[in-house]
Amino acid sequence: MKHFSFIKSCIALVLLSFTNCTEYPKNTGIHFVNVKEVKVNDPFWNQKFQTWSTVTANDVFDKFEGKHDHREGNHDAFYNFDQVARGDTGTKGFFGLPWFDGLIYESIRGISDFLAQYPDPQMEARIDSYIDRIEAAQAADPDGYLNTWTILQNPEFRWGENGGFMRWQHDVYNAGMMIEAGIHYYQTTGKTKFLSVATRYANYMANYMGPYPKKNVVPSHSGPEEAMVKLYWLYKNDKRLKSKVSVPVREQDYLDLVTFWIENRGNHCGFPLWKTWGDRVSERWIRGNNYASPEFGNHSRPSWGDYAQDSISVFQQNTIEGHAVRATLLGTSIATIAIENQSPEYIETAKRLWDNMVGRRMFVTGGVGAVHNDEKFGADYFLPTDAYLETCASVGAGFFSKRMNELTGDAKYMDELERSIYNNILSGISLEGNRYTYQNPLNSKENTRWEWHGCPCCPPMFLKIMSEVPGYIYSYQSDKIYINLFISSEAKIPVDKRNSVIIKQLTNYPWDGIITVNIDPIKKAVFSVMLRIPGWAQGNENPYELYHSDLKSDIKLSVNGVQQECSIINGYAVINREWVKGDQIELVLPMQARIITANEKVVLLEGMASIASGPLVYCFEEVDNENLDVTKISRNTLFALSFSNNLLNGVNVITGKGIGPKGEETTVTAIPYFAVGNRQSTENQRINGYKVWIPLDEK
Repeated sequence: MKHFSFIKSCIALVLLSFTNCTEYPKNTGIHFVNVKEVKVNDPFWNQKFQTWSTVTANDVFDKFEGKHDHREGNHDAFYNFDQVARGDTGTKGFFGLPWFDGLIYESIRGISDFLAQYPDPQMEARIDSYIDRIEAAQAADPDGYLNTWTILQNPEFRWGENGGFMRWQHDVYNAGMMIEAGIHYYQTTGKTKFLSVATRYANYMANYMGPYPKKNVVPSHSGPEEAMVKLYWLYKNDKRLKSKVSVPVREQDYLDLVTFWIENRGNHCGFPLWKTWGDRVSERWIRGNNYASPEFGNHSRPSWGDYAQDSISVFQQNTIEGHAVRATLLGTSIATIAIENQSPEYIETAKRLWDNMVGRRMFVTGGVGAVHNDEKFGADYFLPTDAYLETCASVGAGFFSKRMNELTGDAKYMDELERSIYNNILSGISLEGNRYTYQNPLNSKENTRWEWHGCPCCPPMFLKIMSEVPGYIYSYQSDKIYINLFISSEAKIPVDKRNSVIIKQLTNYPWDGIITVNIDPIKKAVFSVMLRIPGWAQGNENPYELYHSDLKSDIKLSVNGVQQECSIINGYAVINREWVKGDQIELVLPMQARIITANEKVVLLEGMASIASGPLVYCFEEVDNENLDVTKISRNTLFALSFSNNLLNGVNVITGKGIGPKGEETTVTAIPYFAVGNRQSTENQRINGYKVWIPLDEK
């Protein structure tokens, strides 16, 4: 009823130009404003961005260099490149895990985007020194192949062939992450050395992989697909760049290879039968090179199974399956290429996988990946409170949602991106910026923040998405300007070939719901400002009713102090008028605490509730709540929201009355979920027990 009343109040619009969402073509032509072109000055985000661009960036590089590892031996992951550069092969001298090359590249990519916002000559010089070592390692191979684990450990297993195990060795994944890092570092610095290295690698893969007589190689870990599309776009949109790199450029080959990678999933010899044989037997069958038997033909490869989204064609998948990071990055890649090729098959596949992920398999914090074993998605509506919820998987879901918004122009995708970044992703790092989480369960007694990890994949992924957040705030399409995220910032956005608009956004979001947007066109013009109205603010906690809330407050929208009726199209309030310098929009969103419950099909959450305010999901931490294990809350509880400047670097705190084990009244206190586990001083940083989901007394 709340949603209906809001829509009813938003029927008319002054100078309304859009009345039906079907007027939007499938190819929206939406462009996000580059991260370099957005100046952020936000009370919530600025301190975090500065911490991550300095403390976290240096911490991650230091730890990959082994500076905090006091065990015997060399623990410098960069030394792997030095060994390859001097010609070592098959020496078993590799340090780390097979995907460490990729993690280093991912770190460079993320930190490159931070450098675009916060120039740092020392950090740039540090990355340049790494690039020199990477380039030297690549130069040791006549083809430009570079996967240090394979070269140093098992050189005969290049690209997973001859009995290699691609699910483990990550050759293609690492190559893709190098390509992406080369692109981002060039876009920030204008330097082409790393881009040349990456392009050489792309050329080699395009020559080697594809339809017969090329090799049937597809990424076992998705991610390279999007990277290759980005490389294609880079050269397609800047023809002069080809003369600046030191290698040939064949951009169409890059797009063709991505198409092969996507469309060749599920096209294999049919074995091993992972579900029937089990992991151990299946892996042994692959390592025995049995797929090379003549009976399987001359373009054969093994199946990598549901775990790697390879049992059947992705176009036949009805549900999102397998390893949650791989699955979300595959969805991201399908949406990315769909933006380019506008194939209905690609578009519908991306929509189907995203709908299943968000409508039946996403957690209230925006996390995904319910099952510890294989770090994978569970069945529909299987949403346990102790789920795995890897930080990396939520990052992948965030990337997927962003691309879907770019593909379709629908705000529901930005709603879920917002949910992920403010909750599951942000919880992955300590307030100080140098401790991390891998898993992010919703109710826990033992989750820990670690200084470093044997598989430190989450910090680089965290850096990748958070450094891009400024570039998610605004997008544009012809004569429409989209405001996607509520972050104090400024950007200059084109509205036609001869006019542009300076947008300045001021807000204290997510601590309060007042968003002020100043619109200053260079010259007056008619265009539309598309202002996202979050689903949660309309009482729609999830676009497919996976979660429900009790929010009852109104949304207020005004232009130059005059309250507006509005039209909502695809989740955006459309304000179409002639804009002049000094025009101002004010949006007020309801930020009071609200109770969230799950769909009745989520049987594991029956009789439980969680608390939220705005985009933030809250949790009850033991340090604030005695007898948390036996405490309930009432649906009729009146919760108070107040800002505590001295707590956890300043957060809104929710307080209310709980119910103790004997029915007695007690006080409960909740903090934002992202801030959990930041008040410990013990060596292993054990997080105090906490609960996102708490028993609900319906009386």
